[in-house]
Amino acid sequence: MVLKTFGWSFAVTALGLVAAVLFGGWTALGIVAILSVLEISLSFDNAVVNAGILKKMNAFWQKIFLTVGILIAVFGMRLVFPVVIVAISAQLGPIKAVELALNDKDRYQQLVTDAHPSIAAFGGMFLLMIFLDFIFEDRDIKWLGWLERPLAKLGKVDMLSVCIALIVLLISAMTVATHAHQHGGTHVDKAETVLLAGIAGLITYMIVGGLSGYFEDKLEEEEEREHEAEEEAERTGKPRSAVQLAGKAAFFMFLYLEVLDASFSFDGVIGAFAITNDIVLMALGLGIGAMYVRSLTVYLVRQGTLDDYVYLEHGAHYAIGALAVLLLVTIQYQINEIITGLIGVVLIAASFWSSVRRNKAIAAAEGKAGSDEKTEVSSGV
Repeated sequence: MVLKTFGWSFAVTALGLVAAVLFGGWTALGIVAILSVLEISLSFDNAVVNAGILKKMNAFWQKIFLTVGILIAVFGMRLVFPVVIVAISAQLGPIKAVELALNDKDRYQQLVTDAHPSIAAFGGMFLLMIFLDFIFEDRDIKWLGWLERPLAKLGKVDMLSVCIALIVLLISAMTVATHAHQHGGTHVDKAETVLLAGIAGLITYMIVGGLSGYFEDKLEEEEEREHEAEEEAERTGKPRSAVQLAGKAAFFMFLYLEVLDASFSFDGVIGAFAITNDIVLMALGLGIGAMYVRSLTVYLVRQGTLDDYVYLEHGAHYAIGALAVLLLVTIQYQINEIITGLIGVVLIAASFWSSVRRNKAIAAAEGKAGSDEKTEVSSGV
């Protein structure tokens, strides 16, 4: 099971490390290894959230997520995205931006750092909306009941998540964005840039998330009709037509996963510049890490981990909320990537431990109930 799920990750790791040695020697090997660990530690919560979505897809779309999806994740977000950011912020052509990334690494790093406010605002708002929509939904299983019960009641107010997100964005634009951190330790006013980028992140979430949610609802409706059609076919012996909507629904959920992965990768891409400004080594290291995150996502789905440890998804969403806030704070202040990674790990570890305690309590209660039944039977009651 482990080899089947993580086989591609092991292969990509071997190829990536060999490529690093050929490109820059043993020093490059060490850098790529560090970047891989960085990406995995920062994106573990991403894997948990992705698993909650991916478990709704069939084996075909899970395979697409691991193949086509990883190409988008590695080449799109870890290689092309930083170059596109530089091209837009510096108003350069794509070819010129690539030349800059390969030949003038210091200038390239400077331009990416200067573009960080817009990146953080876009990603921060997208992730914040994911967190808010989660905590305002009334769920049967609650981790922090004292907090989640009143929030679920507040969630009945229409568009509350959007209103809170816009308030947070306005506060960010009027505070941290007015002294945005730039290359060299200087600070400039980026309020307008942050406002526009944040609104773009909000719109992106509403479009992609809305479409995936719509088609997911339609898929559930079609599955109910399919079940009814199966029962009817069994009674009458007539052939039934296949449901065609599943592919469309899965496609939009796949699209949602890719945008979600993009938002999670912002902190990893930015944090990588603290280790190296070589775009090739960055792509190799973050790409290896991204592959493990994807394999871990599929592993969680196939093992049914989210069903066994019911609070894991809660912990991951709280980590998303924390990451969203941290991204907005980093517009003005520099925060060590170790802190960013540890917050997510601690929250998920706490939710895992709570899940284990819950499972033990349920097992103990069932065992006690079973022993009571045996006692009643043996006593003839």
